[in-house]
Amino acid sequence: MPQNIRGYAAQSAATPLAPYSFERRDPRPDDVVVDILYCGVCHSDLHTARNEWQGTRYPVVPGHEIIGRVSAVGAEVSRFKVGDMVGVGCMVDSCQHCAACDQGLEQYCAEVPTFTYNSKDRQDGRMTYGGYSERIVASDKFVLRLSDKLDPKSAAPLLCAGITTWSPLKHWKVGPGSKVAVVGLGGLGHMGLKFAKALGADVTLFTRSPSKEDEARRLGADHVVLSTDEAQMKAVAGRFDFILDTVPQQHDLNPYLATLKIDGVHVLVGLVEPIDPPVHAGNLIFGRRSLAGSLIGGIAETQEMLDFCAEHGISADVEMIDIQDINDAYERMLKSDVRYRFVIDLASIDKAA
Repeated sequence: MPQNIRGYAAQSAATPLAPYSFERRDPRPDDVVVDILYCGVCHSDLHTARNEWQGTRYPVVPGHEIIGRVSAVGAEVSRFKVGDMVGVGCMVDSCQHCAACDQGLEQYCAEVPTFTYNSKDRQDGRMTYGGYSERIVASDKFVLRLSDKLDPKSAAPLLCAGITTWSPLKHWKVGPGSKVAVVGLGGLGHMGLKFAKALGADVTLFTRSPSKEDEARRLGADHVVLSTDEAQMKAVAGRFDFILDTVPQQHDLNPYLATLKIDGVHVLVGLVEPIDPPVHAGNLIFGRRSLAGSLIGGIAETQEMLDFCAEHGISADVEMIDIQDINDAYERMLKSDVRYRFVIDLASIDKAA
């Protein structure tokens, strides 16, 4: 019988999230049932709840940074057993036969991946509901192992903020000797600093706020450049191999492009809107520089990232909240009033709203 699940949902773009009960499907032979312990709060959750990207289907239960414990497995599942600590990230299925899926790049599935929430299940057509809830059912191919070396609370944001920054660093082969700059110090930026430093790079933070220098150095930055200071920007012209741009709002990319070496690359992981002001083509042509983008990461890559974090003692800096505080957390997130990621303790779902 389908499972009746408690969660929190937005019923429209204009209403706050509130308690909501819904059905999870019966487990299929390849499914893993996960009792959710913690769920990170991503800016994408807010965008979707408020239909800022259009296409939200209500009611929507957000949440795609999920950590929990396996409570049941299907007959065909051998990789997981009851009691295992696991994660579920941004995707719960894909076509699994296109060129991208064959390369382990399910996030670029030609038929579009099935996302953890606000997406149609490609087998039964039902809408998917995310981790602001007490339980989730997902194919074992999209469930991730969690080492006991990782704190499950601070591991939750690794399933989105972590893999979003890890994937481009690995794809563009950042390592010892690389000169890397991170633009923006938030949920994504703080993970970018940690990963770049752990990979052996010389790491710089670009920031508009002088007050962030000490914090940036604590997180792994070797240098801090005030991006509003023309003299400081001129001093780092042609310096960087790689820029990881985590800023989600429209901003001028041209000053940053000028800080790249020949063949340097500027990768966008935060902005999903048109670039404004426009990029001056000369900043690319005169230096053979590249402007690129990157979307989360594939399942194998996400597992690699989690294992790297366990080995190197890396996790997100988090603030724990009860699920009843999610609407306040959204408002604080809009003000950048969090260091650096909210995580919901799902035990709180038993409390009165």
